Order: sequence, then structure tokens, then C-alpha cells
Amino acid sequence: MKLTSYTNYALRSLQFAALHAPDLVRVDDVVRVHGLARPHIVKIVHALGQAGYLETVRGRGGGFRLARPADQINVGAVVRLTEGPLDIVECFNPVHNTCPLIGICRLSRALQEATQAFLAVLDSLSIADIAANRGALLDRIAERAGALPQETAQTVELA
Repeated sequence: MKLTSYTNYALRSLQFAALHAPDLVRVDDVVRVHGLARPHIVKIVHALGQAGYLETVRGRGGGFRLARPADQINVGAVVRLTEGPLDIVECFNPVHNTCPLIGICRLSRALQEATQAFLAVLDSLSIADIAANRGALLDRIAERAGALPQETAQTVELA
């Protein structure tokens, strides 16, 4: 199973916000630290704001922050939001299924169990959990900021 980059970047954006909570962070900071495309992160931040995970502040000096405590944002719920149904094989989706073995296939059942186990692990994690090693994460971000051109490094100031 492979999650989309959209989901990965959504989790990275939430993690970044958790590391800097309660301060606002800027889309450009996430873009620079992770080397991502700005339009992609703007879209993700907007969707996470619409879903109630982020509070967004427009205008000069704006940015985004977590809309609720990091320990109340479930990683599994974010994955479900960003991925939609995890139909890893066509028979998981009765609308699009063409497999004649539906209902009797042991492979299908095993894949459903594996998907449920995968989501159960993610359901056991919060954004606080994936940001718990704050010091190590901020050190790595600072290293990354140091490797960026000087004007970029200044905008990724960490405190």
C-alpha cells in the first residue's frame, strides 16, 4: 500500500504546525524546509483548514496553526480525509468491482484485514505523537534551513 504525496504533505504540514504551536507558521516555511511545491501546500492547508484541523490567517503576517491541540488530531482520520476510501483492490469498491470471486475470495478478505490493521496503527497516533521528538525534528529543520540560500534560511527562523 502506498499513500499519496498529498497525504504525506498534509501530515508534514500538521507536524510542522505542531512543532511551532501556538505560533503561526507560513506555507513558505513548509515549502522551503521540505522542498515542496507551494501550490500543493496551499491546497493542502486550505483543505485542512476546511476540515477543522488548521486555523488559517490571511494577509501580511498570516499563516496557519493547529485549530485544536495536537493530541486531539488523529493521524488515521487525516489519512482517511486525504486519501478517501482505501480501496487497494477493485473488489473493495462494490460500484467498480468486476471480480467474479467477490464474497468467496480469501485474498480479498486478507487484504481487507491488512488495510484495517494499517488504519488501526494510524488511528493509535496523534499529531502530538509524530511531533513528540520535537528537539530532534527542530534540529533537522535547522540543519535544512542552514543548507538553504541565505535569504531562505532567514525566513525559516526557529524559536
